[in-house]
Amino acid sequence: MAEILPLKPWRYNANLEQNIDELTSPLFDVVSQKQREALYRNHLNSIHLSVPRGENPAEEASFLLDDWKEKGILEQDPLPGIYVYYQYYRLPGSDREYCRKGFVCHIKAYDWNEKVLLRHENTIPTAVNDRIALLEKTLLNTSPTHGLYTDPDHELEPYMDESIKSPIYVTEDYQGVRDVLAVIHDHEIIKLFVNKLRDKQVLLADGHHRYEGSLEYRKRMMAENPNHTGFEAYNYHLMYLTNTESDDLRILPTHRVLENIKMTDEEFLERLSPYFVITPKEDPYELNEVIIGKPWAFGLYLSGNAYKLRLKPEVHQQIDWNFPQEVKDLDLTVMHYFVFEKVLGIYRQQQRDYKGLSYERNFTACISKVDSGQARLALITNEVTMEQVKRVCYSGAIMPQKSTFFYPKVICGFLFSSIKEDEFVSAHIACL
Repeated sequence: MAEILPLKPWRYNANLEQNIDELTSPLFDVVSQKQREALYRNHLNSIHLSVPRGENPAEEASFLLDDWKEKGILEQDPLPGIYVYYQYYRLPGSDREYCRKGFVCHIKAYDWNEKVLLRHENTIPTAVNDRIALLEKTLLNTSPTHGLYTDPDHELEPYMDESIKSPIYVTEDYQGVRDVLAVIHDHEIIKLFVNKLRDKQVLLADGHHRYEGSLEYRKRMMAENPNHTGFEAYNYHLMYLTNTESDDLRILPTHRVLENIKMTDEEFLERLSPYFVITPKEDPYELNEVIIGKPWAFGLYLSGNAYKLRLKPEVHQQIDWNFPQEVKDLDLTVMHYFVFEKVLGIYRQQQRDYKGLSYERNFTACISKVDSGQARLALITNEVTMEQVKRVCYSGAIMPQKSTFFYPKVICGFLFSSIKEDEFVSAHIACL
């Protein structure tokens, strides 16, 4: 099953005048344009490696990386290790402080058909091509993807808890999350981590484009190397691994917003009525609360009017998409089938790139967009559960687009993982 290895990452020189919190950045696929411009003004910020600019951004990043190495801005850690990464955070309306516990390591870039690493969503080819180009030029993983393993006994947690008492970095990121990084160098403990994952499948939570970039790069290199052994540095990918059995693993909902529909409000509600029980609501700001814990229930905010939608159970069997039952049972499958396809006439293949359909994680922003006239309607949904993610992954199927938003996001800049052969080999030998 999953083969993981410790790593010798490149990290910012501890003697730099700038603090680490001035050098970190959000992941490439969640950073806003405004955030990017602010971060680019710092010539040492990690965004210059993770989201490079210029006519040939991958080449620009490669030149910059060599310059930073030569000048000692980045230095490679001398010993291979497992890097423990804890994220402390709170959710709106709650006083509880959560702590998502995990560790960063190298993992072999398994092809999907090997059934070792399982995905739950599709990728967009252009985004994958960008990641391949960047990896090919820099031979550097600028940020870890997020994978999930299952260990009901939490066997690795005591070692992580002990390590985090001596942190390398402690900082607060753009999400308001307190990020803490530490490292385990003890050879015997590292072997425990390696052996624990050896019989596990890993579910890919976040970073499908970056992982597929590593996978495609590995395939290219394998084709060019007649002496391929499977142990070359290009076989591996940087990943942050967390336990599915932790109660601090959060998946937030992603709502749907439509700019316009080609019918009146009355006609839209009439078309919904064969499929849904429609209940008007006075306060739109309660829509996310009235659906909590109710399967196949949604909030609808339409031209300033609020409604609770609940699928009539007897119509669920009408879903004729060629999906396993695990996918058909998802709230978002119900929404995309009955609301988008049956009522609005937007067929499944069109929905992925449908102009005017956007995805919004912030509930109040959904209401505001409708009130301001930026959108005609918002569909509010419940979060997907970890058990649902596992059931879909193990079925071999994928979820509707933008089904999950694992929170919090990891940040870029704590460490960078090289797949240059002369910077990688000792990490592999350390595990033999």
